[in-house]
Amino acid sequence: MTDAPFSVPENFQPGEWLRGQGQDADIAICTRVRLARNVTGFGFYTTMQPDDSAELVQVLNRALTRPDFPERLRIVDLPGLGDIERSVLMERHLISRDLAVADRPRSVAVNEQESVSVMVNEEDHVRAQVFQSGFAVQATYDRAERLDDAIMADVPYAFSEELGFLTSCPTNVGTGLRMSVMLHLPGLVWADEIDKATATIQKISLAVRGLYGEGSRALGDFYQVSNQVTLGRSERDIVRDVGSAVERLMTWEREVREALLRGDSRCRTLDRIHRALGILERAYILSSEEALNLLSAARFGVHAGLIGGLAIREVNTALLLSQPAHLQRMHQSTLTSEQRDEHRASLMRGILARR
Repeated sequence: MTDAPFSVPENFQPGEWLRGQGQDADIAICTRVRLARNVTGFGFYTTMQPDDSAELVQVLNRALTRPDFPERLRIVDLPGLGDIERSVLMERHLISRDLAVADRPRSVAVNEQESVSVMVNEEDHVRAQVFQSGFAVQATYDRAERLDDAIMADVPYAFSEELGFLTSCPTNVGTGLRMSVMLHLPGLVWADEIDKATATIQKISLAVRGLYGEGSRALGDFYQVSNQVTLGRSERDIVRDVGSAVERLMTWEREVREALLRGDSRCRTLDRIHRALGILERAYILSSEEALNLLSAARFGVHAGLIGGLAIREVNTALLLSQPAHLQRMHQSTLTSEQRDEHRASLMRGILARR
C-alpha cells in the first residue's frame, strides 16, 4: 500500500487542451480542429507496402520540419516508443488510439505548447490537429487553415474538383474537417437532462462522443460535440453549425447549474461536491473512472466558488496524471490495475493536501 502521497512532477504541463483558460472555459474545455488529408502518389494506408509507407513518413516529416514552416514542430517516431509513452500521447489527445497501436511506419509532429499535432500515416496520410483552450471555433479553424496551407505548399494533396479532399473513409470526403468542442456538463448530467441535450444535438447531424472521441464513453461528465458531415458542407458552414450548437448547450448547462444551486437542490449539490472532495482527499484506492467522476464534481465546485484553495489548474493536472499511462510514466514502471488504483489515490491526496 502507498502511504506517502505522490507529488506532481516539477514543471508538469497538462498541454493546451487542459490549460483551463479562454472563453467559457468553465464549460468549454477545449476546441479542436482536425483535417484529414492524403498525399498524391501514395495509396491509402490499407494498400501501401512497408517501403512506400516508410517513404511517405520521410516525405511528410521533412515537410513538417522545413526551415520556413510556420510551426516549430518536433517529430516523434512512434515505432521507437514504448507502449506507455505512446499511451501518454494518446491520453494527451496528441495521437489517436489507432495510431498508438498500428503496426506500420508512423510519426507525430508536435509543437512545444501541444496546441498543434500532425499525425502521419494514420487512417489518412495526414491528420493535422489544432487545439485551443476554451471555446474558440473560428480562431482554431483559422490556425488549422494556415497549417494546412503550409503543408500543401510542399506536399501535393489528393483532391477532386467534384468531391473535394479524398480520404480513406468516405465519411471524411469533402472538406476533411472535423471540428469538435470538449464540454464539461455536470449540470445536465446531474439534472438527468443529458439524454435530452444529446438527442437535440444529434437531430442537427452533429455527433456527441466521450472523452477520447469516437468509440469512447462519456466519463467525468466530459462530452465532445463535433460535426458528422464533411461532404457538401463548406468549412464556414461547419464552423458555424458546431459553434451555434455548442453555444446552445453551454447556455442550457449554465441554466441547469444555477437551478442546482438554488432552493431544495442546493443542499444536495453541495453535499455531492463536498463528498467528492472528501473522497479525493482521503481515499486509498481510486479507479480511473471514479477519479474522473470525483474530479468532475470538484471542477464544478471550484468554478461555482464553492471550494476554496483549489485552482482549476490543479484539478486539470490531477485529471491528466490520474490516467493509466501518465501514472505509470510518473512511477517509471508498468503497474497492475490494483497498483494504479493505489497510486492514483495517493496522487489525489498529494495534490489536495496543499489546500
